[in-house]
Amino acid sequence: MFIDIHGHFLKSPGFPRNGKPSFSTPEQLIERYDLLNIEKAVVLPVVNPECTYASQSNEEVIEVAEKTGRFIPFCNVDPRALGNSPWSPFGDILKYYRDKGCKGIGEVCANLPFMDPLVQNLFKGAEESGLPLTFHISPTIGQNYGLYDDPGLPQLEISLQKFPNLKFFGHSQAFWAEIGRLETPGERYGYPLSTVKEEGVIPKLMRKYPNLYGDLSAGSGCNALKRDKKYAVKFLDEFQDRLMFGTDICAPDTSTPLVDFLLELKNSGDIPECVFNKVARGNAIRILKLV
Repeated sequence: MFIDIHGHFLKSPGFPRNGKPSFSTPEQLIERYDLLNIEKAVVLPVVNPECTYASQSNEEVIEVAEKTGRFIPFCNVDPRALGNSPWSPFGDILKYYRDKGCKGIGEVCANLPFMDPLVQNLFKGAEESGLPLTFHISPTIGQNYGLYDDPGLPQLEISLQKFPNLKFFGHSQAFWAEIGRLETPGERYGYPLSTVKEEGVIPKLMRKYPNLYGDLSAGSGCNALKRDKKYAVKFLDEFQDRLMFGTDICAPDTSTPLVDFLLELKNSGDIPECVFNKVARGNAIRILKLV
């Protein structure tokens, strides 16, 4: 029923955080997926030092995907790799992994501004490869992970303009908080609970730039919908061809509230089955060219 656009695993349990493993093993993730009726999942290699104590290789993800048949491999590269240079040949690297079977790039979590030359060079290479790119936005530089942008996401907009043939998959609190107009800049740090009294920059950018897509994974994506059910129905209908279900399961017991919310909207008739099917799995199949 579902294809997860945003998953993570480590072959070993990983360094514990808060008394539990940081990441699921592939076996633990498959066990969760069987319970949630998730047939396949994108796996995003963890390579940026801001969000991991040890880098994960693209080869690990490709190997497990080939072995299990349940995972869709993405590749990833830190924009500071290969000499910390804005001329690093990322296009060549990403094409290599594309030809190895990777269907996208990310999750890009380097804590650099979108407009940093290193990041712009990564986007250039990504566009050359023809693969989509999943990014995480941070509201700060330092003490966080993810690409930095200002309120209103002007650097993202410039990047959408500069790389029109690159599909950007938007994700994280600082991205989804802007589905509605920010009441205060501090809302970017968490999960706004207010209804969408006035549209924010996300729907405006999606209307203006057809290369911006929505990764609805994690608490951030689910909260963007659940904070205002009436607006969620409108948003899902308008952008039904560019929104994708996801979980962002990291630790084995990570909650997955989006599963129940989307099923609730479908079963109540708030969204038609055709919209549910696109968001749940159809868009991932089409955009990632899985068939």
